[in-house]
Amino acid sequence: MSFKLKKKLRVAVLIHEALMPPEQADEAELKQLPRWKTEYDVISTLRRMGHEVFPIGHHDELGDIRRALDEHKPQVTFNLIEEFLDNALFDQHVVSFLELTKQKYTGCNPRGLTLARDKGLSKKILAYHRIPVPGFAVFPMGRKVRRPRRLTFPLLVKSVSEEGSAGIARASVVNDDEKLSERVEFIHRLTNTHAIVEQYIGGREIYVGVIGNQLLQTYAPWELSISKLPEGVPNIATGKMKWDAKYQEKVGLSTGASELAPELQKKLERLSKRIYRTLFLSGYARLDYRLTEDGQFYLLEANPNPNIAFGDDFADSAAHSGLSYEALLQKIITLGLSYQSAP
Repeated sequence: MSFKLKKKLRVAVLIHEALMPPEQADEAELKQLPRWKTEYDVISTLRRMGHEVFPIGHHDELGDIRRALDEHKPQVTFNLIEEFLDNALFDQHVVSFLELTKQKYTGCNPRGLTLARDKGLSKKILAYHRIPVPGFAVFPMGRKVRRPRRLTFPLLVKSVSEEGSAGIARASVVNDDEKLSERVEFIHRLTNTHAIVEQYIGGREIYVGVIGNQLLQTYAPWELSISKLPEGVPNIATGKMKWDAKYQEKVGLSTGASELAPELQKKLERLSKRIYRTLFLSGYARLDYRLTEDGQFYLLEANPNPNIAFGDDFADSAAHSGLSYEALLQKIITLGLSYQSAP
């Protein structure tokens, strides 16, 4: 699908200062999956489309953001931040700041971020609405690890709020109380966050991209496959798999359009829109599922403002559904311009 820009805009791109991309990058460098790839792809593509783009790097000062917005007076801010003060739960405060200053922005609203970023809170809400999620418990920092009887092994241990598979490795799947305690304490030390422990659900890992504010659209279900795992190793996307291109090749990691029976695909589309609305999401999000052999979908995580690098799952899924990368970014901007915050 060809893309034609109808209107040139002044666009601020809000990013973490440590992820400020270079002006130019070659193909070989991008194939190594640098941490700033998403930022580079978004900024360079928006410029190539004809928009006037101003990257704004931040870390811990809202004043810097305010001064940059006052200087450039963007018509919309493309929000690529995932944390503030090195805390993943604080990104919603930056978005609240944008709303308070009447600045249009892309991606999810503060309430949706608050609910979805806390994996324990989002699962409580979804379970209340009888949406299938794995059995789970949150283990706060500074408290002794006591496993509820309702949780049976194997269990998966991860951070309650960190993204990007932080702290997730093969050892994250535990089979006894001793290993459970060790891994919970490891997550506490590594991420400085509470830990969430979930029933490990075997099966196919499927992602669904959802986009929209009021009128929602789902993109083609996308499946993660790991073809070269040693026998007995759990099928989970570890941090190493996410960020190490050579390791991806070693374990045979690939993603692509999921082959689902028509009735299962319709079920997944309805479920995804229901979850999106239940968690008050807006803009765009990726929902991560496990599909069991008996045809049951379990929501593992809801990810507002997911990775939208060119060639990553969300963008590839949109492309499979007929939307080019340029058109995807423009749609995200259009949704940001049209979003009305809650009264």
